This record gives sequence, C-alpha cells and structure tokens, in this order.
Amino acid sequence: MKNKHTAFDPTDRRVLERSGIASTLAANPEMRFDGEEDASLYFARELDYVKAKTYDRVYPELTALQMFPVTHEVPEGAETVTYYGYEKRGLARIIANYADDLPRADVAGQPKTAHVKAMGDSYGYSVQDMRASRMAGKNLDARKGEAARYAIDRLTNSIAWKGDAENNLVGVLSEDNDIPIYTLGTGAQGSKTDWSSKTIDEIILDVSGMLAQVNLATQNTEHPDTLAIPSDTYTRLSLQRIPETATSALKYLQDNLHGIQVVSCAELNSTAVDTNPYAKASEGKGVALLYTNNKDKLSIEIPMPFYQHPAQNKNLEVLIPCESRVVGAMIYYPLSAIIAVGV
Repeated sequence: MKNKHTAFDPTDRRVLERSGIASTLAANPEMRFDGEEDASLYFARELDYVKAKTYDRVYPELTALQMFPVTHEVPEGAETVTYYGYEKRGLARIIANYADDLPRADVAGQPKTAHVKAMGDSYGYSVQDMRASRMAGKNLDARKGEAARYAIDRLTNSIAWKGDAENNLVGVLSEDNDIPIYTLGTGAQGSKTDWSSKTIDEIILDVSGMLAQVNLATQNTEHPDTLAIPSDTYTRLSLQRIPETATSALKYLQDNLHGIQVVSCAELNSTAVDTNPYAKASEGKGVALLYTNNKDKLSIEIPMPFYQHPAQNKNLEVLIPCESRVVGAMIYYPLSAIIAVGV
C-alpha cells in the first residue's frame, strides 16, 4: 500500500538534500519527481515511516523486559550509578515499662556501583533501494530497521539475564549479584536434580524448599510472587499427569502456589547459552528463578532506550545509526529472590 505518512524528520531531509542522492534521483525522468526538493521530501517521509514502524515493533520471545520491571532513572549521560542493596535487620521483643533499651530494627545497605554502557548498530538504504522503492510504488523495506532494533533488544535481553562480566554489567543470573542459590535435592530414581526425572511430590519439595529458604533468610518479610521456569520444563509439567488423576503437574502447582504465578521462560533453558550462565549446548543446567516482581526489589535499568539518530550520508547510501544505553539488573533486595540451578 502507498505510504500515507505526511510528517518527516527535517534533519533527515537536510541530509538527503546535501547528499546529492536526491538530485541523482530527480534527474531520472522515470522517477517522476518535480525536483530535488520533492525527492528529498518523499524519502524523508519514507525514513520517518521506517523509524516509526521500528519503534513500534515488539519481539515477545525476548522476555526480560516483560518479566522484570524496567526503569529509566539513570541519566543518559551517566557513566556509572551507585545504588544500595538492602537487608532488613533486627527483631522486636517484649519490653518492661519505662524500658530504655529498645532493640533496634534497621535496614543495612551495601553500596554498589553499576556501569552504564552503550550499544549500537546501524542500517541504511542505497540509491538503488530508494529508486526501486519509488518505481515499485512501495515503502522502503522496514525490515532493515527492524533487524537493527532486534539486534539491540536481543543484546539488552542477554545482559538483563546473564550480565556481561567483561563490561562490568550485572544480570539477574550473574554469579556476583548476591541472589542466593538453592541446592536442589536429588530424586528417588537416581542422582539427577532436573524436574523431568522427579515426581510431582519431589518437585513440590524443591519449590517449598526455595520458599522456606527465602522465608528463613528474611524472617518472613519477603514473599516472592513469581516462579519462572525453563520453557521446556514448563511444557513437560503441563503434559505430566499426576498418577491416577486427570490433573497435570503444572496445574497442581498453579492451583496450590497461592499468590505465586508460574511462568515459562526460554531464557532459562539448559541450552540457552546467551542468557543462562549455567547452560551449555549439551548437558547444561536449566534454572528456576523465584522472585518478587516489584521495581523496589529489582529492576532492569535502561538509561536510554533504543534510539535512531538522524540519517547520515555515506557515498551513495543513507545510513541511520542506532544506539541504546544499558545498566543491566539493579538488585536492591537480593534476598527477595532465589535461584535453583539444575531443574
């Protein structure tokens, strides 16, 4: 369908006017432009269409920005940010009249410094791309812009989960983020800890053990509300029928974990090497994550979401640089979550 956009980025138009591309296209009678200004205006609108479509695109398979709260509190120009990881301390007790030695309840905070890093890529259109678009009566191929957006979103998703040790970025599953690790028990059938080798009772024992460890470590002040498990494990549990019943293991968990949502997450699979630090192409370990979905507990900090800079002229091509700035996971209350490796 013919592009209906009437708006355009004036900066993109100026780049086109200075590039000589518009004059080259306008000189071709088959292009049917009234002049260079008409050509510049047309393709500025085309770029605006592509950019708008790229911003609107959503990739549901990248789950980090859907599963965890996303914040944009750090300024775009910051290189580092300091925040505090908190732990509640202190217990109340029975006191006598006129007591002057009241026990102190407090919150202990450990300062942490997180780094802000830039990510970037680009896409572009050649003179021939523009010529073909005009002559065919079609918009510029928006898939180029979508590919650039997807590449940055995928890296953001990877950092949110796994972090990037080389660039000092922390993820939800990073080894140094202070979230406790729960040791899974082995099933009755052998030495394996994965849930595909366990009965529903053994799986329930694992989940209750994770909840008990959070309860014990926080004196019952933290109450996780989300259990994320590998997508392949989620599928197996949905098809694993409890003996002599019509109820699946997954349905039993969903019905009996009151206040806790069980969600499927492919990034936790044993083969998800881009997001799971315990994964391998073969014989890796799937991960379960029990956590509180609250930005006061943890968040994925993105100082500058995906941004497309004004177009740049490079020989017979118009180039659109893309950028984002990311911190990764900021975990304010590490004890509000727990990680189980080997499900």
